[in-house]
Amino acid sequence: MLRRFFAVYFILVTMAFAQSASLRLVNRVELPPVIDGNSAAFWADGVMHLFHSTGVPHISSGPDQFQLGNTRKVSFDSVEHSPVWFEAVWKDDDGTLFLFCHHEPEKRCGDDNLTAPKIGAAISLDNGATVQDLGIVLESGDSLDCDAKNGFFSGGHGDVSVILDKDRRYFYFFFTNYGGPVSSQGVATARMAFEDRFNPSGKVFKFHLGRFNQPGIGGKVSPIFPAVRSWQSSDTDSHWGPAVHYNTHLDKYVILLNRSCCNPGWPQAGIDITFNSDLSDPFSWRPPRRLLNNSDIIRYPGYYPQVLGLEPGQSDHLAGQTARLYLMGISDWKINFSDEDPEPEPDLACPNPDVPCPTSASTVVKN
Repeated sequence: MLRRFFAVYFILVTMAFAQSASLRLVNRVELPPVIDGNSAAFWADGVMHLFHSTGVPHISSGPDQFQLGNTRKVSFDSVEHSPVWFEAVWKDDDGTLFLFCHHEPEKRCGDDNLTAPKIGAAISLDNGATVQDLGIVLESGDSLDCDAKNGFFSGGHGDVSVILDKDRRYFYFFFTNYGGPVSSQGVATARMAFEDRFNPSGKVFKFHLGRFNQPGIGGKVSPIFPAVRSWQSSDTDSHWGPAVHYNTHLDKYVILLNRSCCNPGWPQAGIDITFNSDLSDPFSWRPPRRLLNNSDIIRYPGYYPQVLGLEPGQSDHLAGQTARLYLMGISDWKINFSDEDPEPEPDLACPNPDVPCPTSASTVVKN
């Protein structure tokens, strides 16, 4: 068998308090199909559960992320807000699940395939078997552009990730704004008070010009990671599809980001990473740095990066020093987080000679 050897490479950024993320190739793990967005995970009675969807949501369960099965369709009570992707979940102390979802209304531009996503909230009292709609909580106020050239969206807010802060004061939403003036496009944020979780309608506020004061429905946004070129152009250049988690080892929040650039068809340019200590201060997110180039991604197109923590109780929104990195439900890597300067690692052979190797065995990103 032919084995390919490849070297470590580094991307270094200097700051007063550094944190780093490094990747190590390991044997492949695949989540149950089909993955088309963030896959929200939670634990109940020692069992891990994972939502996944292509518009019709399913849930799988097992003793850990490596043994998920028992896949079944989720019963969602809303025709109006289907198709739906449950992309974030919070399990309350009494077992109630609060879910946050991406919804794509059909035929927003007549017979064209372009849609304009919205972000909704939902609740489940039976570990995700049945889910009740709580309505749309984030929606763009900008006009649709039915001449958009990205191939999918004419505008809208979508591809959401949500996390509750450590003090249980606010749920923070991270999502992509796909419409309006280019200055407002890119990855944006919003928040909702924890006590409003049972009645979220009208309670989510977008971040705009330094304050969380714009209404979730129709309000303006100031992106925390602005688009370089508009989503309406054929050569979009923008981050999208954030996946946030709290990292216990770093005591920081981490976001993984897709980046589309710079040709028609939504091509993936790579996976980026950023860190922050304070969700209430969106300006404190570090500039995103490249974690994986597109040439490093084994399975094209390699969208939807997210971590799954390895310890019982950890999930897509909670991880420690070491976790698994997934792209579109496939993990070929462990990701290690450190608050110290990483030591260079030796060259390694590809763990599975029958699978094409990326160009680097270990990527180190320091922010």
